[in-house]
Amino acid sequence: MLTTGKAILDVANENSFAVPAFNISDWAMFQGIVEISEEKNAPLIVGIHPDEVRHIGREMITGIVERSHRASVPVAIHWDHGATYEQILQAVQFGFTSVMIDGSLKPFEENVAISKKVTDSAHVLGLSVEAELGTIGANDSYAEAGAAEIIYTDPDDAVTFVELTGVDSLAVAIGTFHGFYPAHLKPELKLDLLKEIKSRVQIPLVLHGGSNNPDDEIAEASRIGINKINISTDIKVAYHNRMREVLGNDPKVREPNAIQPACIEAMQVVAAQKIDLFGATGKGSLY
Repeated sequence: MLTTGKAILDVANENSFAVPAFNISDWAMFQGIVEISEEKNAPLIVGIHPDEVRHIGREMITGIVERSHRASVPVAIHWDHGATYEQILQAVQFGFTSVMIDGSLKPFEENVAISKKVTDSAHVLGLSVEAELGTIGANDSYAEAGAAEIIYTDPDDAVTFVELTGVDSLAVAIGTFHGFYPAHLKPELKLDLLKEIKSRVQIPLVLHGGSNNPDDEIAEASRIGINKINISTDIKVAYHNRMREVLGNDPKVREPNAIQPACIEAMQVVAAQKIDLFGATGKGSLY
């Protein structure tokens, strides 16, 4: 069933688990992610950022909306890393049920202003809103916006930000990078910082950029306060690495039905592991 990000994440917040937000960039990936979520009886957030929107087009988003209505688990369609108010309006027109406005690289006051403007408008239209405070690292040109180094979320700022904006969920910087974690740094989540933020901010918290962070830390973060985790790099690497293997150097390998099933299966193995790790398996029965 199609629903909003708030409807999904409020339940996750109440029951101490995290919902995977899988970024998809073609129809086969989307179908595969819905199927594995249904198999695991897990709520799903489909993340699509502006570059992916331009790639797949409005017509495919219409198909995503239709398929989500028929899903046996709750599904939200989430505009990931929206950069402007105009992009959020586009998300509304396209049928998204959840939006993120990312003002994390702006000064605090400007981040508050744009996040409040988006929230006020989205709430009138029944959409949920995620914002970001602190800055997640970015390690390659394919990743979403970030900084060369992590700027950790300040708990005092988080309290003020949520009060002033009214956002439904907040992405926090506690030790992750978009893309693969830099080789010269040790991946490490500041779980004490997460606990402090969660004790003072009651809304669902979001983790972006968890590739290469240890599974035990991710699982613990899901248990103590993170309620949504974005997954993009890991499933795309699995999908396209398998595609390279299937294609090989044989020009006769050309039909999608001969190429994509193995790629979808490889992606689903990774997705299933994430669903289990986040504690989301079987949680579709809570909705």
